[in-house]
Amino acid sequence: MTAATPGRVPHLAARLQGFGTTIFSEMTALAVQHDAVNLGQGFPEQDPPLEVINAAHAALEAGHHQYAPGPGVPALRQAIAAHQQRFHGLSYDPDTEVTVTFGATEAVAATVLALAEVGDEIIVLEPTYDAYTAVIAMAGAVERRVPLAPPPPEHPTVGWRLDPDRFAAAVGPRTRAVLINSPHNPTGSLLSEAELAAIAEVCVRHDLVAITDEVYEHLVYDGRHLPLAGFPGMRERTVTISSAGKTFSATGWKIGWACAPASLATAVRTTKQFLSFAGGTPLQHAVAHALELPDDVFEDLAATHRRRRDLLHDGLRSVGLPVIPSAATYFLVADVRALGQGRGEDVCRWAPAAIGVAAVPVSAFVRDPTDVAHLVRFAFCKQEAVLAEGVRRLGAAVAR
Repeated sequence: MTAATPGRVPHLAARLQGFGTTIFSEMTALAVQHDAVNLGQGFPEQDPPLEVINAAHAALEAGHHQYAPGPGVPALRQAIAAHQQRFHGLSYDPDTEVTVTFGATEAVAATVLALAEVGDEIIVLEPTYDAYTAVIAMAGAVERRVPLAPPPPEHPTVGWRLDPDRFAAAVGPRTRAVLINSPHNPTGSLLSEAELAAIAEVCVRHDLVAITDEVYEHLVYDGRHLPLAGFPGMRERTVTISSAGKTFSATGWKIGWACAPASLATAVRTTKQFLSFAGGTPLQHAVAHALELPDDVFEDLAATHRRRRDLLHDGLRSVGLPVIPSAATYFLVADVRALGQGRGEDVCRWAPAAIGVAAVPVSAFVRDPTDVAHLVRFAFCKQEAVLAEGVRRLGAAVAR
């Protein structure tokens, strides 16, 4: 064994050096340590709908305790296929084109590991959800980032936007796939039809696979979610990923899925079987029931989060923290310079102990923080009283 190198994690492969504890875990630990209002990690402070919980109890009582089939419980695969048709007009064969995974993160990992050769490039949007970077590194592939442009300081209500020309210019001879997150975490933005069409055109022109993370597909408040697979030429080259966790406030259940043409699905399943094989059998049955619930259940869940978004948005603005519009997800981004602590990262490390609020700096999701150093992501998937208390504490800090 060789001596440890300062700054390196002993025994960890070189391609994963630099990956420490996620920013979400770090900020949540600070929140717990200081009994702070946790507006950092995006877990909802509410239970799944009662009928979904009852379905999980019923599955347990029915004896669904053993391994599910590797691709997933047939009833869930059928429900996922029906969901895609019902909400998006996309047709998938539940037997050959739908794969159940241990959350959306495993679906992303299985797809990247299945498709990327060492040295292949995968295009992602920046700010970049940190799991993408780690999975691409695990595959020995190369991450190529295309920044979403934050609004200029003089127009903070514009929102984040994708430059199609910059996206097209990112494609090189080793580009294998694009990994797109819309609705987008951490910004809360929603790619427009024109932006998605530009991405689709690039994928078709260069024969690229698209991997789409759509876990917030039902939590859209302004505009409409459009799956990339629905654009011309994309159904046959897209792995569409989603999960039950965000939609049904069940992030700990870790029931996700990937929908793809059979050739791509076979590749994903080949890798997935050696990651977790199969899990959460009774919860798979419960999610099958959840996906078949009436439209008003999905609408009511989105309406609840819309109210919470509006409460936090208006509250932050009222205490002097400018907010960038959030069209979807659990999150909105605010300019925190009025707190007087310099960078957003400084604010997030100072605030749990100093004022009792935890949040996540946007700089944690980018390589060059210059344009986003003053921005912080707040999660609004919390009880309204918690959001109000968070705003009160932030307002008191601004006033000081």
